[in-house]
Amino acid sequence: MLFNSYEFIFLFLPITFFIYFYLLNKRLITGAKSFLVFASLFFYSWWNIIYLPLILCSMLFNYVIGTSLGKENEHKKINKKKLLTIGIVGNLSLLGYFKYSDFFIENFNFAFGSDVNLLHLTLPLAISFFTFQQVAYLVDSYRGETKEYDFLNYALFVTFFPQLIAGPIVHHKEMMPQFASKWNLVKNYKNIALGLFIFSIGVFKKVVIADTFAVYATAGFDTATALTFFEAWATSLSYTFQLYFDFSGYTDMAIGAALLFNIKLPINFNSPYKATNIQDFWRRWHITLSRFLKDYIYIPLGGNRKGNFRTYNNLMVTFILGGFWHGAGWTFIFWGFLHGLALAIHRLWQSIGFKLPTILAWLITFNFVNIAWVFFRAKEWDDAVKVLTGMFVLDSGSFHVSLEFLNKLSMWSNIPLYDYVGILYNSTVNEMALIYSLLLLPLVLLIKNSMYYLNKPVSFKMILVASLAFVCAIVNSLFTSSEVFLYFNF
Repeated sequence: MLFNSYEFIFLFLPITFFIYFYLLNKRLITGAKSFLVFASLFFYSWWNIIYLPLILCSMLFNYVIGTSLGKENEHKKINKKKLLTIGIVGNLSLLGYFKYSDFFIENFNFAFGSDVNLLHLTLPLAISFFTFQQVAYLVDSYRGETKEYDFLNYALFVTFFPQLIAGPIVHHKEMMPQFASKWNLVKNYKNIALGLFIFSIGVFKKVVIADTFAVYATAGFDTATALTFFEAWATSLSYTFQLYFDFSGYTDMAIGAALLFNIKLPINFNSPYKATNIQDFWRRWHITLSRFLKDYIYIPLGGNRKGNFRTYNNLMVTFILGGFWHGAGWTFIFWGFLHGLALAIHRLWQSIGFKLPTILAWLITFNFVNIAWVFFRAKEWDDAVKVLTGMFVLDSGSFHVSLEFLNKLSMWSNIPLYDYVGILYNSTVNEMALIYSLLLLPLVLLIKNSMYYLNKPVSFKMILVASLAFVCAIVNSLFTSSEVFLYFNF
């Protein structure tokens, strides 16, 4: 059940909302929370009910370990560190079995010339996200940073449907006090209005923008056998915008849906394509994942406390593991390696004291991110090589096509606005991809992030924008279809 599906928007979300607050209005708080857990598990099971026992067993295992870590007097036979190790190994083993088994078998076969059969396991939905969330819970419990709650409250923390499938990755201490607060047990019409506004913006990002670019990205990465300079840049930019608006759209919808229930999820995106260096990018892109990598991998490795060489190594290890978390493939690992290397270079650059002009710094950062996304999107090395070869090899044919496109753009200033539709209609797929990219980029850089409005009073203008965005998305969905959000694959 996708957030942008009719089943979710017109059935699941309103029914869940009204029943939850009806039960709260009858002062059936435990019943309301139980229903919300049930609804969230129903939402999860909609994809494949066979994996319902998996998430239930994972929750029970982590709840027992986590509550035990919080009780000092229960560690006579086994100390807290060993108990934490058991918990983390158990979680990572579950993730490793379902997500990485075939990757390790393939590489084992390649290295030793063996012929071990692949398992061909279907990746359980959201396993990467609820695993990281529960690992964070165990570590926080070990550090004494969590309070004890019953299993119902813990189940609500893990399964709350707006953040269950693809985050944001939340901390126990961020969520549980909100569910326990008496002020959140009644309908808040300001939160409802703001939630609907944020949700509508997210639907528009996903359905109208991301799904449009998906067509162009798929044509270049998966369909074309070779790409010219012009086609390759259209392909890479298409995926760069598709990925951002797909995932940021999902996050907007998650934050908006959670606000309906008076729950404030952490901000996960803050206009990352405005970043002027790679460190700034990671402070803006998938913020809760960056926080997890920093708090639970980078800092435990030593962070920047043990000299420059160790710091650079810690950055590399952290981002290689971050790349591997995204997918079981060498292209993901290499993508993580590129970002780790870029962060190490940036840190070295800062220590020297050089500073680039803002525009040049942005241009370098954006193009690095765009090029690195090629490895993130490519299914195989050959796909990445195909796109990158086209991007950086300019033959005579590519030059001619590019010149024609530039001439077409130069004509736009001399024609009436109503003729633009005709030009777009008669453009090729790659021309349209670049035209949309060029039109969208200034908006990405100049318009305020949707999260800016989280603390603003809801105005008539916001209601009008949300209504138009929602209607456009619903109408557009009649002509396009998207089976899944990109980050559901991770």
